[in-house]
Amino acid sequence: MANENQRSFLKGAYHIDIIVHGFPGKSVCHGPLGFSTIALVRHRSFTALVDVGGFGQRVILNQRLRELGVSPDEITDVLLTHSHFDHAINWVNFPNANIYISREEMVWALEQPAGETYVPELYMEALEEYHKLVLIEHDDEVLPGIKSLICPGHTPGSTVYVLDTGNCDIVFTGDACKNRAELVSRMADMTYDAHITKKSINDIWGAWSRRDNGILIPGHDLPMVLNNDSIQYIGKHEATIKAWLDDTLNKTTLVSLTP
Repeated sequence: MANENQRSFLKGAYHIDIIVHGFPGKSVCHGPLGFSTIALVRHRSFTALVDVGGFGQRVILNQRLRELGVSPDEITDVLLTHSHFDHAINWVNFPNANIYISREEMVWALEQPAGETYVPELYMEALEEYHKLVLIEHDDEVLPGIKSLICPGHTPGSTVYVLDTGNCDIVFTGDACKNRAELVSRMADMTYDAHITKKSINDIWGAWSRRDNGILIPGHDLPMVLNNDSIQYIGKHEATIKAWLDDTLNKTTLVSLTP
């Protein structure tokens, strides 16, 4: 891989690449960072993305797909964990893909008042009319080896995708459990109901801990592996902002967002 945060896993018949790793933080005074995870899952019968990011990730998403030898036209399926802008906007980049989202999430997203939430209203309205939209329910086999687990709390229809590779499970949580702190504390920074979120995170733990060496890929953090009740990050956190704080374009300041 190009760097240690662009992680690649070969598990059985599945090849998983972390196209963009999420970051467990948010801006203090400029709204959400929107630094969310995008993952590519390849199998002999499909080439799928789990979440597709927002506008800020569009260039890097396309660039890293090219590096992996995958064109947007070759993406057969897009699995959306939920409808927020930093996870869902770029579904339009993949003209041949089936777009999966939970039925409950879609109904909820279309009901949200314009301009008041993180739902990209026009993109969700267009998705409702898209001829390859697939509305899913809890425990559907979405693709071979991949099942849906509806985990409300962040949004009513937040979906976790559980991939059974044959020898371990890979759990894509989206924002039903955004980072390690939420996973361990069983509490969330953004939820409409703390009790519902706690139950959802317990369900995620159940899916992740079913077998040793399970991998959890959260919406805003690095992948993690669970072995004998020990959690280990895969890779290291990286996030840096380049700022123009002087009088010339030739002088920039790099601001690291990690310790």
